Amino acid sequence: MTLDPAVRVAGLLVAMVASGLLAVHAAPDDGFVIGIWPVGVASALGIELAVGHGRRWYVVPPLVLLVAVGTIWIGGRPGEVAVGYALGIAVETAFVVAVLARGRPGRPRLRTDADLLRYSAAGAGAGLIAAVAGAVTSAATGFGDPAMVALALGTSHAASQLTLLPFFMDLPRHGSIAGPSERVLQWLAIVVVTPVVFLPVEYPSLAFLGVPLLAWGALRIAPLESLGQMAALLFAAICMTTYGRGPFAAVADSFGMPVDTRGVLLAAYALTCVAIVVPLLIRVGLHIETARQARAERDLVRSIVDGATGVAIIGTDPAGRITLFNPGAERLLGYPADELMGRSARELHTPAAIVERADELGVPRDFAAVAHEAASGAHAGSLVRFLRKDGTERLHSLTLNRIVDERGETSGYVSTSEDVTDQVDVEKALREALRAEREAVDRLLEVDRAKDAFVSSVSHELRTPITSILGYLELLADGSYGPLSPEQARAVGRVSDNSDRLLGLIDELLTLSRLSEEGLALAARELDLREVVQEGYDVVAPAWSTRPFEVSLDLPGRPVPLVGDRDMLERVVVNLLGNAVKFTPDGGSVRVGLGVEDGHALIDVRDTGIGIPAAEVPQLFSRFFRSSLAQQRAIPGSGLGLSITRAIVEKHGGSIEVESGVEEGTLFRVRLPVTT
Repeated sequence: MTLDPAVRVAGLLVAMVASGLLAVHAAPDDGFVIGIWPVGVASALGIELAVGHGRRWYVVPPLVLLVAVGTIWIGGRPGEVAVGYALGIAVETAFVVAVLARGRPGRPRLRTDADLLRYSAAGAGAGLIAAVAGAVTSAATGFGDPAMVALALGTSHAASQLTLLPFFMDLPRHGSIAGPSERVLQWLAIVVVTPVVFLPVEYPSLAFLGVPLLAWGALRIAPLESLGQMAALLFAAICMTTYGRGPFAAVADSFGMPVDTRGVLLAAYALTCVAIVVPLLIRVGLHIETARQARAERDLVRSIVDGATGVAIIGTDPAGRITLFNPGAERLLGYPADELMGRSARELHTPAAIVERADELGVPRDFAAVAHEAASGAHAGSLVRFLRKDGTERLHSLTLNRIVDERGETSGYVSTSEDVTDQVDVEKALREALRAEREAVDRLLEVDRAKDAFVSSVSHELRTPITSILGYLELLADGSYGPLSPEQARAVGRVSDNSDRLLGLIDELLTLSRLSEEGLALAARELDLREVVQEGYDVVAPAWSTRPFEVSLDLPGRPVPLVGDRDMLERVVVNLLGNAVKFTPDGGSVRVGLGVEDGHALIDVRDTGIGIPAAEVPQLFSRFFRSSLAQQRAIPGSGLGLSITRAIVEKHGGSIEVESGVEEGTLFRVRLPVTT
């Protein structure tokens, strides 16, 4: 149960007063010091107030001063000596509290080597302050030899601080390693050995037989219990020395030394015990904490390794003998881990695979040489063939790493690999498919080029005879070869109309041929796009002049400057407007507009015609494509006009867009960069 802070403070104050009186009472009457005064309890009181009550620890030095003066004076020391010694104790207490507790949250720690150094510095500083105070007091009052007083007070106060303070500090929190029987045996040994080694007065060295017992406890039991064993041993030593028993009590008489020498020896004995016990219990705590962290990290690594069922993780010692074979390796290679433990990793590869890998790395054809080079870090993810238990070989993507200890020596190797056989096969098949596809595309392109060449050649060959046919038809129609009957005239007219259509188709094919072979050559010059749109509008005007049809043209009042081929741009307008008129039934309307927006000229051709199915819109600009509605309604056309239109627009650095819906009409919008 944790005591209330106020109760702890009151208890420490009572303990300081009582033990202070006992310490002075236990000191030899003919000596000049005050025994091992409980200055460690005074410092513990300051630490308690610093931890629990913040700045209120400053009341401790004045309080300790009063208690020390009272106990030392009551113990029989002169008043001026009591004041001098008490001042030293007050300063010493303030120093220890400042070093250990001031500016640090919680109780002072005593867990690491840095904590041990701070704790030792506090004890050494406390002893030095006590020695100086004692020497000054002795010199000023003539009470005792200053050197002897300084030695006695310095050692006793350092022993008091270092012995008592650990009970009030944050110690390592490990439990007892020893079992109940061993702990009972330790306490029995302390209880039995202490009186035995302190009874003889002729052999002071026997007193140190208790130190190994304390070391045993520091290594095997909980820190607080180990400190308790040390306190019990020192308490027995102090009591026996006080009542004239033990080697330290007889030193003065046996060797003709001052009586205060026994206090110095007793303090030195206590310091020896502290120097053994405290570092040991700290070292044990660090070792246990390190081992706990190592176990946690090992368990974490083990869970990660065991959980990687899709990756083969294999560890070996420096000689290549397997020490780790995770479940992923078992699944991918077919071996149970127990079967391969201690065997050479060489067994997981065929001789041919080792030779193949050695040749790739440029090293001797030896497994050790291959492993050494593969672990250099420059070959991560290399493809290596592994031999499964069933005798099949699988291709793995392997990364091999060397494990180096703190001395820089190789302690083993660990490899991680994934079976990529299927992946490599798929990639190979894909490469083959892509190669075949490229060859097929090349063949299709060759066929397309041959087709274009054929179309161009045939078109050139057809143009001349058709032109000749049209010429003769005109002569026949004019009566140059004699008058024609009405039926003959109508027949000649139909032949002439179809010949004109055929000639138009040939012209379009020739245009596409030039576009495919050497590109569409433009006679570029500066022009006013309004004039081009007007001319195209006028060309198509006869097509609606005899139909119940509404056609409108909207041109801006200001010029729309453009650099381009006038004839080709006019052809764009003619193609778009001609299509609008052709695919719009009687009673419909067609609107042509020209405007400028964001540095671009916009030519809009909108109709209320039959429209185009949404699924067919992306194919509109393909050569020879005709919509399903046009085919169903037997509307004539070659399917080349829109492809030629887009080619001309793009050649001028523009773009063409289309919006359409079945029976909702169509909008074609051409964007061309204007000249600024």
